[in-house]
Amino acid sequence: MTPALELRGIHKRFGPVAALSDASLSVAPGELHALLGENGAGKTTLVRIAYGLLGADTGTIRVGGKGVAVRSPRDARRLGIGMVHQHSTAVPSLSVAENLALAAGWRARPREIRSRSIEVAERFGLPLDPDAFAGRLSLALKQRLEILKALAAEATLLLLDEPTAVLAPPEADELLATVRAFVERGNSAVLITHKLPEAIGAADRVTVLRHGRVALAADARAATPESLATAMVGEEMVGVLSRGIRGSAAAGGAIAIRADALDIAREGRYGIAVRGASFAVRAGEIVGIAAVAGNGQRELLRAVAGVVHPLRGRCEAARPLGFIPEDRTTEGLIPSLSLVENVTLGLGEGAPWVERGRVDWRRAARETGRLIDQHGIRGGGPGVAAAALSGGNQQKVVIARALALDPLVIVAEEPTRGLDIAASSAVHDRLGAAAERGAAVLFHSSDLDEVLERSHRVFVMVAGMLREAPPGAGREEIGRMMVGVA
Repeated sequence: MTPALELRGIHKRFGPVAALSDASLSVAPGELHALLGENGAGKTTLVRIAYGLLGADTGTIRVGGKGVAVRSPRDARRLGIGMVHQHSTAVPSLSVAENLALAAGWRARPREIRSRSIEVAERFGLPLDPDAFAGRLSLALKQRLEILKALAAEATLLLLDEPTAVLAPPEADELLATVRAFVERGNSAVLITHKLPEAIGAADRVTVLRHGRVALAADARAATPESLATAMVGEEMVGVLSRGIRGSAAAGGAIAIRADALDIAREGRYGIAVRGASFAVRAGEIVGIAAVAGNGQRELLRAVAGVVHPLRGRCEAARPLGFIPEDRTTEGLIPSLSLVENVTLGLGEGAPWVERGRVDWRRAARETGRLIDQHGIRGGGPGVAAAALSGGNQQKVVIARALALDPLVIVAEEPTRGLDIAASSAVHDRLGAAAERGAAVLFHSSDLDEVLERSHRVFVMVAGMLREAPPGAGREEIGRMMVGVA
């Protein structure tokens, strides 16, 4: 069978860094192909080459068996290739319908683009309000819009860069079902994911990249999480990945976070996001929040971090406090600035190399270099621009900065978003080590298994109401609580 997409012998360097070395990928018609690898393994670089966002140094691209030159996304769209980016590319000030029209090249006729938007959303089972402003959508709905933009442009081959990274389990299942239905019509899709069970359960075939080279190409049904993890990080690393910590933290820690009867407004719009939340987190304790997107967990975490102020009630948290925002590209980092500038700007007066507003840049570079080494950040030294790093390595920078000053409280929104299994394990090892030193950790992840495995206690948020899950509650019970039926 002639492949729908084939990349052969792809080489790509960024200065001294070899992102891809003789990498190849073959995707058949009617196939969902999972692309796996560590952060910085070259996954996103490979699909960006296929989409025309980057040019390969050497190698060939074939679509439908014919050699093609893909010099731009416009070329890719003409060939029926659509890309669903890891981060939103929508214009925030435009409506959903206007963004779809812009992506698909529809004529600017308001009634027509609105009806066409509704038709596309219904056809693919991805409902979205055509009149909603893109900038006001939740992360999950922004991801849905990214998929609809590609489908509106009549793509027959989708390149999906971690589309389920910010989705709750039911939302992720729904999205993958949509992609499966898409390929069962004879179309094709490439799915980049760090979730190994997701790759095995959804994909037909899987390719694993390691250090820019193909480490494994296999039938997904013959793969196991262990075999994929070994291909990604090496057998010697699989054995040392940390396990969960369900159970009680050391008793007797002082209260580091206290909230009493909190009411918090919804961000950017009218309405109440959090109603009457009261809780406490002690030093040395890790508390995870399980919630479907849009149920108030974002506003609650930001109130604890001091980013937003409650309408009513009281919230106190010990200082210094480390905050890890959910969107690294718009809130965590300024992509055009260097790593040393991003670290210094984020720490501000708290950085030991900043005194009375003056920055000791030599010391700043040394300390940033130390953080780069300590957290295994790949892609360059302190002077490299944040934009030059892969998404996972950007996330490592945000986390390294948040932990740099040994905070007494750590508030984290999606701390492992976009990270591979080894990096995710390392993040939770660091959060666990911080808790052992006496920090209180409050975090949310859209991955329910992560919340269950990495927390001493679990809170559940539904429609702005906060409840504590019973000790030892399992995935099924907490899943029912998340949708308000328990």
